[in-house]
Amino acid sequence: MNYEVVIIGGGAAGLSAALMLTRARRSVLVVDGAEPRNKPAAHMHNFLSRDGQSPLDLLKHGRAEVEGYGGEIANDTVRGVTKTGDGFAVELSGRVVTGKRLLFATGLVDEVPEILRSRWGKDVFSCPYCHGYEFRDRKLAVFGEEMKVALVRQWSADVTHVPSVDGIEVEDDRLVAVISGSERIPADALVYSAQLTPRDEFLLALGAETSETPMGPFVRTDDKGRTSVPGVYAAGNVTDPAAIVIVAAAQGAQTAGMINVDLITAAS
Repeated sequence: MNYEVVIIGGGAAGLSAALMLTRARRSVLVVDGAEPRNKPAAHMHNFLSRDGQSPLDLLKHGRAEVEGYGGEIANDTVRGVTKTGDGFAVELSGRVVTGKRLLFATGLVDEVPEILRSRWGKDVFSCPYCHGYEFRDRKLAVFGEEMKVALVRQWSADVTHVPSVDGIEVEDDRLVAVISGSERIPADALVYSAQLTPRDEFLLALGAETSETPMGPFVRTDDKGRTSVPGVYAAGNVTDPAAIVIVAAAQGAQTAGMINVDLITAAS
C-alpha cells in the first residue's frame, strides 16, 4: 500500500499528527506496537480538559478520531525503513508499505531497575509534575539526583535524599527503601530519575543527526519537526525527552502542519 504519510508510533504525538493530516484529506497510516511509555500509570495529568484521564483511554479515543476521518492504524511492528526514489519503504511484520513522508513519534524507554519496575508509574515515578500532587504533604524519597530534592519539596516538606537503593520492600502497603543492606527508609512514594533511551534506531539508520541534551543524545529537529533527513520528521519524546503528554500532542499537530505544506510544495 502507498500512503502520503506513514507515522511510526501511535502515542499522543503520532495520533495528534494523524488527526491533523487526515482532516487535511491526506492518506495516513499509523503503525503502533501498543506499548506507550505511560502505560503503567492509571492517570495522566496537566492535559487541559483531560486531567486525570487514563492515558490508555486517551489513545483509544484518539485512534477512533483518526479512523473516523479515514486514517488507518496498524497494530504492528516496524522491521526496517529504507529510502526509495520518491519516498520511503517501511517493512512491517507481514508486508511493506510506502510513504512520501515519514513521521517518527516512537517515544522513549525509561530504563527502570528490576527492583522498581512493579511499582513504576504508581508510587515510584520520575516526573513530579505528573505525579507529585497525588503525594502532596506525604513522605517522599528522592533517589539519585540530589538537585531534584528542591523541586520535589514543592509538593512535600518531608523529603529524604537517597543516593542509592539496594532493594524495595512493602510493609502494610507502604514502600520501604533498603540501603546498603541495613538502613531502611519508609516512604509513601519514591522519585527516581530513570535513564532515558529514545526509540530512534530507524531514525539513526536513515542518517538523522543528533544533538546532545542533559539526558543524552537525541535526534535533532527544527521548530517544525524536520530532521536533518529530507522528508523525515520527528515529534514527541523521541526527540524531546522533557515533553509531557500535552506537549507531545502539540508537537505532533505542529509537525503535521509542516508535513502538509511540504507535500503541497513538492506537488507544485
